[in-house]
Amino acid sequence: MAIAQKGDKVLVHYVGKLDDGSVFDSSIESSPLEFIIGDGTIIPGFEEAVIGLEEGQKKSFTLKPEEAYGPYYNERVIVINKSQLPPDLDPQIGDRLQGQQPDGSVVLFSVIDKNEEELTLDGNHPLAGKNLNFEIELVKIEAES
Repeated sequence: MAIAQKGDKVLVHYVGKLDDGSVFDSSIESSPLEFIIGDGTIIPGFEEAVIGLEEGQKKSFTLKPEEAYGPYYNERVIVINKSQLPPDLDPQIGDRLQGQQPDGSVVLFSVIDKNEEELTLDGNHPLAGKNLNFEIELVKIEAES
């Protein structure tokens, strides 16, 4: 039986949970996640966990923040005046906004607090600083051609 290795295209069903047991993502009710091991489109720790599995094999593992979306940085939380936004925009807590840094790079922010005059925006990835607990099943391997 084939064993998943770097360069293989794989289909993987997964459930991702936080330490409190809440599900942050799952493919169970949809199509399996499809990716090529080693192409950099998936967080490295997830790719590493798939290597060595056979089709149909299941595995549970935890990724520390350093293996996933990195630590949480307080300096990525900013407060802006609402006057800096377009007048027709009324973001709510939980909304995602796109901003641009002075160098032109794009940053996504989550609205985490607001009042009449200001918004508090968080530029960290929503899963930064969190352990990610996965249950995966390797559905299919398509070997490199």
